[in-house]
Amino acid sequence: MPSSFCCRCRHGCIGRNPKPVNILTLPKSEAMVPSPSEEGPPIHIDLAELEALRLVELEKLSYDEAGASMGVSRNTIWRLVEGGKEKLITAVLEARRIEFHKH
Repeated sequence: MPSSFCCRCRHGCIGRNPKPVNILTLPKSEAMVPSPSEEGPPIHIDLAELEALRLVELEKLSYDEAGASMGVSRNTIWRLVEGGKEKLITAVLEARRIEFHKH
């Protein structure tokens, strides 16, 4: 039984609203701050992206298995993982604050 649901928001006015996803593990913090920190806007990572990264990269599940666990398609998992990786790499290389958001 999932401990939390994450209802994501669409960006813009075109298309249907995204399907809610099952989030099994919530982060223990709301943000991570690098030391030393650079000036610039923080990087926002959705809980859905964080959960997809956890399932695929830490738990070593396939995209199909992660999709079944989160209640979304394999392609959605792929997009969440790719977006999360890009945001994490940007935050690390640019020494920017990472904030976790549930939409």
